[in-house]
Amino acid sequence: MVHSNNTVGPSKSSLAAISVAAMGVVYGDIGTSPLYTMKEVFNGPHAVAVSPDNLLGILSLIFWALTITVSLKYVMFITRADNRGEGGIMALTSLAMRTRGAGPGMLWLMSVLGIFGAGLFYGDAVITPAMSVLSAVEGLEVATPMFKPYVVPITIAVLCGLFIFQPRGTASVGALFGPIMLFWFGTLGVLGLWNILKHPAVIAAINPWYAVHFFLENRSHAYLALGAVVLAITGGEALYADMGHFGRRSIKWAWLGYVFPCLYLNYLGQGALILDNPAAVKNPFFMLVPNELLYPMVGLATAATVIASQAVISGAFSLTSQAMQLGYCPRVQVKFTSEREKGQIYIPNINWLLLLAVIVLVLGFKSSSNLASAYGIAVTLTMMIDTLLAFVVVRALWNWNWLQAGLFLALFLVVDFAFFSANLVKILDGGWFPLALGLGVFTLLATWKRGRTLLYERLQQDSIPLDSFITSLQYGGPHRVEGTGIFMTTRPDGVPRAMLHNLLHNKVLHQRVILLNVNMEDIPHVDDAERIGVEQLREGFYRVIVNYGFKDDPNVPLALEQCSKHGMAPIEMMETSFFLGRETIVPNRVPAMPLWRQILFMWMFRNAGTATDFFKLPTNRVVELGTQVEL
Repeated sequence: MVHSNNTVGPSKSSLAAISVAAMGVVYGDIGTSPLYTMKEVFNGPHAVAVSPDNLLGILSLIFWALTITVSLKYVMFITRADNRGEGGIMALTSLAMRTRGAGPGMLWLMSVLGIFGAGLFYGDAVITPAMSVLSAVEGLEVATPMFKPYVVPITIAVLCGLFIFQPRGTASVGALFGPIMLFWFGTLGVLGLWNILKHPAVIAAINPWYAVHFFLENRSHAYLALGAVVLAITGGEALYADMGHFGRRSIKWAWLGYVFPCLYLNYLGQGALILDNPAAVKNPFFMLVPNELLYPMVGLATAATVIASQAVISGAFSLTSQAMQLGYCPRVQVKFTSEREKGQIYIPNINWLLLLAVIVLVLGFKSSSNLASAYGIAVTLTMMIDTLLAFVVVRALWNWNWLQAGLFLALFLVVDFAFFSANLVKILDGGWFPLALGLGVFTLLATWKRGRTLLYERLQQDSIPLDSFITSLQYGGPHRVEGTGIFMTTRPDGVPRAMLHNLLHNKVLHQRVILLNVNMEDIPHVDDAERIGVEQLREGFYRVIVNYGFKDDPNVPLALEQCSKHGMAPIEMMETSFFLGRETIVPNRVPAMPLWRQILFMWMFRNAGTATDFFKLPTNRVVELGTQVEL
């Protein structure tokens, strides 16, 4: 499916319930942006002078950034580009690569963009928890300066608690996320409205002329200010990534009907406060709050930032799982934390690496203002990649003409590039961190994909055609023993290396031989009716193909139970042996990859999880046969 055309939607009551739930996951990141956006505009490295004209200009820029990038680009357009209901950079890349007639160079470029966009997401997954929780805890400094030495320790304690909680999963607290964020956004709106009543003139900022006037008056300084304004839309891309959990309609109505109005009311309220008291630019968000409610507000803000962090951490787990299924990432341990929701997963390796990186960030930058220098550049680059891939989709798959697709590209790419280029000045002040992290992840993913492709090609060079092998058995062959032998193979029409090694060493074949190929589709889920295909061959051989989507949980024994529905006698696990090839990579005298990439791939290959664990094979029924492969 290229985009949704469902005519029958959920009822109004269920739509409202799903929209509330969506607030707890989808809008956590962008919903905590008011904590620091206005503060960074007027206090950051390119601080804007406090004046009524400048204030209205900034508020106008924030409004139109939210409108063009979030409302128009993501909510109205890109969320229509769903891959069977799923969104995100991987789903968008899969759609773009279905372009008919695209040459190898074009497919390679789209693949590189998608992988790099995925790498940048990990940079965002590290910065978001550090930035948002720090900015919430810094509210204590507004209450009393005596808390200043404790801000960093409290932040690290909150973040450690968040990551330590991950193995338990989000199912137990997920029901609270939506209502808490519903209350959070309502509080933002009420605080903003209360201050707008004191200076209702700030509402005029909706007029785009104030943004234009701000640029005409400040020129290059106004351009650099975009590096702080962009903080208002960080997290906007998350509503597309999380679309598969809640659906396009609930995300759209939650944004347009509640989240966007409450967010912008708060920004207007902060503007009104600064007009009334220019000294409030020190921390305009918390200075909106009455003194007697300051401590509860710090607690609520911390809860909101923890929820925002949880969403991006879960997104990193989900992205890793998808990359693994699509062949961009080595197998790692994945734990499912909910019996009902297959999308709720926990990946220990990713969790502890993220925690380590987040703690290093907090200790290194020490304040949200310092972290703001690193924040934004990865998000804006990801948004640019989304726009380019979406252009391919609307042109090639939706059949828009060149004028329509060109206008789409021009409008959104100009805005994305403006924000991205304004953030380039942050590179030396910390912006290098998410770029370096994204580039590092990209290198790992691209190296694994390239290495696996080369390994597959090497294995195919020595492969024997299956038809010829089966025909040779008619003229006499190895001794046949009772039971079932299942040989996992990447090439259904060839003889697996594990079978050749088994014949070489044990000189026997089972009475029934199943050649099992697990096929990973570039769609999120495969229906149960299409899960398995069985083809009976000669001499007791069967070819079985099991299909999974990139968000499915591979379980081969469970899938094999369906073979009986296709005319095969039931498989008794206690009478069945699984034969797997266990390759050892050795350097080739003429390597197909640069030496450093070859060494990196060999290290990743040695440390990858086993096929036994990944496919949930019964460990006491698995036989691994090793072989050396030159790469």
